[in-house]
Amino acid sequence: MPFIYFYLIILFVNPYLSQWWKIFPLAGREKWEALVPGYNYFVLYKFTLGKPYWSLLLIFPGVHLVMMMVANVTLLRRFGKYSFTDTLQGILFPYYLYWKISKENTTYGKETNWANTKEVEDRKWGDHIVLFLCIPVIGHLITTILDAVSRDKPGEKSRVKEWGDSILFALIAAGIIRTYVFEPFQIPTGSMEKTLLVGDFLFVNKLAYGPKVPVTPLSHPLVHNNVPFINIPSYTTFEKGSYFRLPGFGDIERNDVVVFNYPSGDTAVFDPRMPNGLMGHDYHGIVINEAKRLFIDQFENEIYAIKSQQEKSKPGYVAQYYTMEARELLLQKYASRFIKEYPTWTAKARKSLAEDKVAWDGMENTLIEHFGLIYRPVDKRENYIKRCVALPGDFMEIKNAVLYINDQPSEIFEFQTFKYRVKMGDDFMLPSPADLQATYGLENDEQGHTRMDIEDREYMELRSNQESILVREYVLNLTENEKQRLVEDFPGLKNRMTKVLDEKFDKAKKTDYQRIKNLDFFPKDFNIVNDGEHFERIQIPFEGQVVTLTPKTIPYYRRIITAYEGHSLEERKDGYYIDGKKTTTYTVEMDYYWMMGDNRYGSADSRFWGFVPEDHIVGRASLVWFSKSPYKGVRWDRIFKLIE
Repeated sequence: MPFIYFYLIILFVNPYLSQWWKIFPLAGREKWEALVPGYNYFVLYKFTLGKPYWSLLLIFPGVHLVMMMVANVTLLRRFGKYSFTDTLQGILFPYYLYWKISKENTTYGKETNWANTKEVEDRKWGDHIVLFLCIPVIGHLITTILDAVSRDKPGEKSRVKEWGDSILFALIAAGIIRTYVFEPFQIPTGSMEKTLLVGDFLFVNKLAYGPKVPVTPLSHPLVHNNVPFINIPSYTTFEKGSYFRLPGFGDIERNDVVVFNYPSGDTAVFDPRMPNGLMGHDYHGIVINEAKRLFIDQFENEIYAIKSQQEKSKPGYVAQYYTMEARELLLQKYASRFIKEYPTWTAKARKSLAEDKVAWDGMENTLIEHFGLIYRPVDKRENYIKRCVALPGDFMEIKNAVLYINDQPSEIFEFQTFKYRVKMGDDFMLPSPADLQATYGLENDEQGHTRMDIEDREYMELRSNQESILVREYVLNLTENEKQRLVEDFPGLKNRMTKVLDEKFDKAKKTDYQRIKNLDFFPKDFNIVNDGEHFERIQIPFEGQVVTLTPKTIPYYRRIITAYEGHSLEERKDGYYIDGKKTTTYTVEMDYYWMMGDNRYGSADSRFWGFVPEDHIVGRASLVWFSKSPYKGVRWDRIFKLIE
């Protein structure tokens, strides 16, 4: 239901259905004061609580309904309606009680006499219901513990009342601040290493670009989209608005570190292995992988034959690995068939994800049972953080892992990392990984999940004379400063260090198997050859841009037209139809941005899922207020560190 209806309910329906023009005179106020929208709440808060300024909180979507309930409950209690059922009616449907008050000409009373045992007992369970609606169970547990160790003082508010009031208005304040001023955010992955580290706690400044009015304001202010432990949505779409951004201090500038709602998160897989059921992967990428799995599964006998042969020839290796390798070999073998049947298999994949509740995990090489699919509005999609490297209208291109913006190499930031391969030999050897970590400040997570600055590898390399030799190499994840320091200390390193690139990338070769691999990167099209270190030159869409729709361009604009800007798109043999009308062009309705992580080899960013729409922008990352490494403890040097 749109915002306007809720404001109509608050400003007109509630006061008139409550017959405030009959209630106000009983409290010594003028009848006309109850009939002026907005002013009536100002007056009500003034004569019931002495806090007329609380009426200003009605402006904020989400908070406005809470403040309407506060007004109703507070007014009813001054007429002696403060039992459990009275309070529940005051919150949900107070109009029968108001009718009784006006009909019986009930006397307007003073505030509760907390020295009167009967009055305190009468309102006890009404206060409990307020506390329960604020923080169920936990609030009651706190008051129970406090009551066990001490007693309420005669003449003072009960602890249930105090805690209920305190928590309620703390939640209101937190909701307003979190929505319109700043929001705490924790770095969960290494995509921004080493600018931002896993375990950094940030403040996101929403005033920098202007705060968004929430699309789904009826939400618990302490959690983003999911209630921990019980895994239920923390919001409701009963009240739903459209995108609107309040004025801010400025616009997004190129190279700002930006927090935004994950564009590919409109549909999410509810994965029980992830914290609080979160699966932060690209759903549309999961559909593609699932389509591959279902396609290959039909060749079960061939998978088993390849697996068995490999186990015989290479004993000692884990069978699961060869199962995965066998699947890739079969995908190569039947690549042309998969491409031909692709629409059929993606349809089956979507159905399987929705109904069968299983998905293929390529990293673990196993099937996952999940809890189904979640469809989230824009403001409840997962929060991501990346650097905005290209603005609306910019031209972006990546060549050999070098990012070009408007045909110029992009700035390399102080803590931005690249991966380098270093081969060791009899004439050159770097210190051990442990020594490199101790001397140069590099880090390896012992679990290998959050940070790996040094990978120590050994493999057999075939030389031109058909002789195989054992090669040892390091793969180093370094900032420019770390690289220069190592080169200075080990002069021979410069000639042995090569940037890691996708060796399989070849734009000239378009085998069917490579065409399938093209689905791994935006725009996930068989005929567009992009990868993490090579990306064709494209322009970032901007509001008002008129784009020509062709087989070459449509892959970049499908989600813009449909998912982000809400139009229907049909691709027929005779052309493109938008909202049922045939057209050769489309006018972009929003600005879009290109986001990339500073850890260029370990970041799921726009290279995988594309443009970030303007209405997904949350704010600018401004300050690290606390930092704790998952494996090293508190990072004291990062506390209150500004983000550049």
